[in-house]
Amino acid sequence: MQETNNTKKEQKLFLLAKQARENAYAPYSNFKVGAAIESQAGKFYAGCNVENVSYPVGTCAEAGAIAAMIAAGDKQIKRILIIGDGKDLILPCGACLQRIKEFGSHETEILLADLQGIQKKYHIEDMLPIGFESLE
Repeated sequence: MQETNNTKKEQKLFLLAKQARENAYAPYSNFKVGAAIESQAGKFYAGCNVENVSYPVGTCAEAGAIAAMIAAGDKQIKRILIIGDGKDLILPCGACLQRIKEFGSHETEILLADLQGIQKKYHIEDMLPIGFESLE
């Protein structure tokens, strides 16, 4: 875990994820989550959770942000920020950690935020030390 001295790019991620969170579709849990990615190319993408009445087919915010990045033709995550408004910071689920690893590197940062700002920073290797490796 790293200290949280926020850069301008991290603040941009925070604002994008916070706005995406506001657009989340969470009528069943009322628990909105946002995510934003800075790619290695310096571009930014956002996503939010999208629930479905058939619970397992919902989409995590991280997955939405990764899908937006891929749809735009980008393929490498430099850092990702996840924001929620719970008692505790939102951690990516196991499936999302593996998604981040798939499109990241050993240096990919995961930033955790509440509505006040970025609270913690990790590298993917801290959160998923043993994961499946990409074929690329």
